[in-house]
Amino acid sequence: MGLISLKTDLRQELKLTPQFLQSMEVLQMNAQELLEYLNRVTEENPVLEQEDSAALRQSYEELRQKANWLDGGVYGATFTHGESAYPERGIVDRETESLAAFLCDQLDRKRLPKPLLALTKYMAELVDEDGYLAAEDLAGLEELKIPPVLISQALETLQSLEPAGVGAATLSECLLLQLARQEHVSPAVMDITARFLPELGKKHYGPICRELGLTVEEVQSAEKVIASLDPHPGRAFLPAEPAVYIRPDVFIVELDDSLRAVLNEYYLPQVSISDYYLRLLRESDEKETKAYLRGKMQQAKWLLNSLERRGSTLRRCADAILEAQRPFFSGQTTALSPMSLSSLAEALELHPSTISRAVRGKYLQCRQGTYPLRYFFSRAVSEQGVSRQAVKQRLLILLGNEDPCRPLSDQQLCQLLAEEDMAVARRTVAKYRMELGVGSSTARKRRM
Repeated sequence: MGLISLKTDLRQELKLTPQFLQSMEVLQMNAQELLEYLNRVTEENPVLEQEDSAALRQSYEELRQKANWLDGGVYGATFTHGESAYPERGIVDRETESLAAFLCDQLDRKRLPKPLLALTKYMAELVDEDGYLAAEDLAGLEELKIPPVLISQALETLQSLEPAGVGAATLSECLLLQLARQEHVSPAVMDITARFLPELGKKHYGPICRELGLTVEEVQSAEKVIASLDPHPGRAFLPAEPAVYIRPDVFIVELDDSLRAVLNEYYLPQVSISDYYLRLLRESDEKETKAYLRGKMQQAKWLLNSLERRGSTLRRCADAILEAQRPFFSGQTTALSPMSLSSLAEALELHPSTISRAVRGKYLQCRQGTYPLRYFFSRAVSEQGVSRQAVKQRLLILLGNEDPCRPLSDQQLCQLLAEEDMAVARRTVAKYRMELGVGSSTARKRRM
């Protein structure tokens, strides 16, 4: 016989209501996503209606006149996101023509014997996206017991096609094929391309000069010729990625002699609850109709509240970013002041996750350009309160002004930064240098 017992326990649960989930979803939408969401929701909910606001359009035109660099449409953005948009005018659609198809089309126009034509077409299909034919693929042809003479003829035919350099097995061979089609190429350029590309890439001019009996000026002149060649001749035939555009969510503009953050709500439709369905809900005697309309009315009110909270939160974040980075927006400096999500959340008395959702995938347009909102969050990396972005900018300046024959070491860079009140560790300097794509002092050194 079972026993019935009673017990008490203390638990803490977090239950997410539908309206809270919708509010979080709307908050993290960028301008383009919100436009698509509103179009979809108003189609599904008959209680909601959209209307274009002539007053908003007029306000936007007035704003454009005061800030002639402003562009709130889809064109002219600096950064992009994952949504496809309008194609660029005049752009070539390369998706319909691959490198292999281009090569085979040239071969069809040549009067080649059938065995040679078939083998060359087969080799054209083996060419990779950079335009190279791997040595392993050629070895595979020999294993098929194809006569070496025929393989040699097919390879020569393939390498005679456009683009110049196609069908090469190595970078050196690719560049030599391109040089062979040019007139008045000096023997020094050919020799350096054939034997000294690694040294040239590291700017180790000394071994090249001693081996070939050239001056540094002659090697540097040959370097300019080699640099003008295309190391990836096949990439011109890769499918073109469509140009994508964004709509900025926030503008920083100067109004009445002061900077202000303005939300880009000018192109969004005005969403409201239909008066017709409000009257129908009050006057209808059908229970099913009233129950249906009550549910849709509730959804509509949730949406309008979510839109209001999104606008309020995003506006507060934009105002705080403007205040923290005012020297940047006013053109006094190109460096950002330190600011973190947690510090902004504390200042606005919001949860950091709310701030994170508010800035996710959103962009800000100012006179300096268009930036992701997250760009303006740069934590301090020194006791002096210098931001990471400011240190990187100063590093680029120091590296650009260094003597190529005596490049600055990470320790020297660290000391120079410390003299400018940017005290950071040497390993931090090395980390930022690598993030900037700059090699070590040994790799940067130009050897005579």
